[in-house]
Amino acid sequence: MPEGDTIYRTATVLRSALLGRVVTAARARPGPGRARVPDLDRLVGQTVTGVESQGKHLLIRFSNHLTLRTHLRMRGSWHRYAPGEPWQRPAAQATVVLETPQAIAVCFSAPTAELLSDTELARQPVLRALGPDLLSADFDTDEAVRRLRELRGLEIGDALLEQRAVSGIGNVHKSEALFLERVNPFTPLAALADETLGAVLATARRLLAANVGGGRRVTTGLSRPGQGLWAYGRAGRPCRRCGALVRTARQGELARTTYWCPRCQPDAPRPGERRF
Repeated sequence: MPEGDTIYRTATVLRSALLGRVVTAARARPGPGRARVPDLDRLVGQTVTGVESQGKHLLIRFSNHLTLRTHLRMRGSWHRYAPGEPWQRPAAQATVVLETPQAIAVCFSAPTAELLSDTELARQPVLRALGPDLLSADFDTDEAVRRLRELRGLEIGDALLEQRAVSGIGNVHKSEALFLERVNPFTPLAALADETLGAVLATARRLLAANVGGGRRVTTGLSRPGQGLWAYGRAGRPCRRCGALVRTARQGELARTTYWCPRCQPDAPRPGERRF
């Protein structure tokens, strides 16, 4: 699933192509997992007034006070094309198409696409429930820690992916941030001090911000192929820091993949023990 850095970058690209442009054609089509297809005819003749990311959600705003919200899940992606330019994916996979005289924006294979009024947007339950956005300029660490504390019983590796606690982070940056802070992903939240949670969030925020520019995702500072990540995707290979073999396991009810170094990130503390 695209993480917050990918959606932030997508918003930047689409903003440069669409902002201030008049929509000349707009259409949506049904797709897997989508019960409703938004009527985009109302966007024709309207001007794009804003494009922004909110966690893993992309919001495109229009001059008639409507907002298009998309969530890409695992397979979705937004593309920008010049008029007449061949598409890189089949038209049958296009969930949303927005056309202006200068550019065409196509959202492929997105299970979530809805057109909302200002009132509906303010009441949208998923957006209302989102925790602080790690890529927001006014990210509130204290509020994010408070929301994490509400996820009683969860392990830190699972809790970080709960978008209602903190939004924008996914499996890659979760594994990388926990590695850099030497926190075992299976540590119960109750065993970690607020200072530790704050440090993990700060590192995750730094990693996300460092990767909004595009290209291969890098957390090690080395952009050469195969050297960009510390732990994610490196199961069975030597840790770049200590040489122990990186491990992987499924975690949480959704069985999401976690990577960690058993030496750099030792086992979770005993019940009642708090690590600083």
